[in-house]
Amino acid sequence: MQRLTPLLLVGVLLTWLTPVGAQTPDYIIQSNGAPMRALVQPPGQTPRLATPTPAEVRTDVPASGALAAKQATRGKIRIGVILPTESSALGEAAAVVRSGVEAAAQVDQSAELYSVDATGDNVVERYRAAVADGVNVVIGPLSRESIAKLAPSVTVPTIALNSIDRQAAANPKLYSLSLIVEGEARQLARMMRDDGRANPLLVVGGDALSQRLGKAFADEWRAVTGKPARQMAFDANDMTPLLQAAGQADAVALALDVAQAAKFKSALTPDVPVYGTSQLNIGGAQAELAGVRFIDMPWFLMPAHPAVQRYPHPAMPLTRQTERLYALGIDAYRLAVQLAVSRPGAAVRLDGVTGDLKLGRDRVFERQLPAGVMGGNALQ
Repeated sequence: MQRLTPLLLVGVLLTWLTPVGAQTPDYIIQSNGAPMRALVQPPGQTPRLATPTPAEVRTDVPASGALAAKQATRGKIRIGVILPTESSALGEAAAVVRSGVEAAAQVDQSAELYSVDATGDNVVERYRAAVADGVNVVIGPLSRESIAKLAPSVTVPTIALNSIDRQAAANPKLYSLSLIVEGEARQLARMMRDDGRANPLLVVGGDALSQRLGKAFADEWRAVTGKPARQMAFDANDMTPLLQAAGQADAVALALDVAQAAKFKSALTPDVPVYGTSQLNIGGAQAELAGVRFIDMPWFLMPAHPAVQRYPHPAMPLTRQTERLYALGIDAYRLAVQLAVSRPGAAVRLDGVTGDLKLGRDRVFERQLPAGVMGGNALQ
C-alpha cells in the first residue's frame, strides 16, 4: 500500500493557500497543516478514505414521511458528485469530502450517487454529461476556478463547496456551502457582543489566515457595535505591550495559529476571558488553551446530537482539521436531497453536523456553530 509522506502532503496542502488563495476566502478548510491520515491509495487509484462497511453504518432509519412520499412518486434522487479526485493538488481533499458524501448516502439511502472526476479544464463538459444522464442535483465543484467556469452552465441545483467569486456569473441554481474562516470570525464577534463584551482586544498573527480572520472579526464588530475593535499584532519576542493591553480590555479575541495562541494564553492572567475559532481546536490535550471559549461544528462539540450520532465517523481516524472535510461531505449530501425535492425559492434549513445551516443571501448557506470551552469542550 502506497502512502503519501507527511512532508509531501503538507506541501500539497500549502499550495491551496499560496500565493493567491492566501489572500482570499479561497478554500473550504483554511488551515490543514497536519497530514490527512487514513488516506488509502491502492495502486493506480485515487487516494480515498476506507469506506465504512455495512456493519458500521446505520441503515434502519427511514426517510421522513414527506420526503419518502416525494421519492415514491418521483423516483430515486440522483446526485452528481463532481470533484477533482484525480487532481494532484486537490485529489486528497476531494477523496475525504466524497467519503463523507458516501457515508451519508449509505445511512439515509435517499438517493443514488453519480460520481465524476472533473477539473477546471473539463468541469463544464462533465457537468453537462452528468445532467444529460439524469442527475437532478449536484455536489461540487471544489475550487473557485472550477465554480467560476461552471457558473453560467448550471442547470440543476448545484452545491459548490467553496465561496463563489463575485465575478462569477450569477445563477439562481448555484449555491455555496463552505467552511471559510470569515464566517466563524463574524459569529465570534456577535457572540462576544452577546456575552456583554464591550472593550475587547483583537490579537492578530502575521500569516494570511490570521489576517483574514482578524479583518472579518474587526469588520463585524464595527457593524454590530458601531465601534472599532482595538487590534494589535502578535509579537512572540515581546508580548509586554499585548499583555498590558489585555489587562485593560474586558476580553481577548485570538486570530492566531495554535502555537501562538498557546504562548499568549499562557502569559495572560487567568481572569482574562479569551475567545477563539475552530482554528484552535486541533484535538488532543491542549492544556495551554484551557478555558478558551471557542466555536466549532457539532460534529466535534455535540457527540450526542441526533444528526452526529446518525452518521459514522471515518473508518480510520483522521486529523481533526481533515475530518471537517468529511463532515462537510455529510451535510452536502443532506442538503442536496433537500434541494432536489424543494420548490424553487423555498426556505432551506438543516440541523447539520457542520452547524445549523440556513440558506441566506446570494444562495450562500450560513453556518451557526455551538460554543465550547477548551479543556473539556463543555457547551455553554
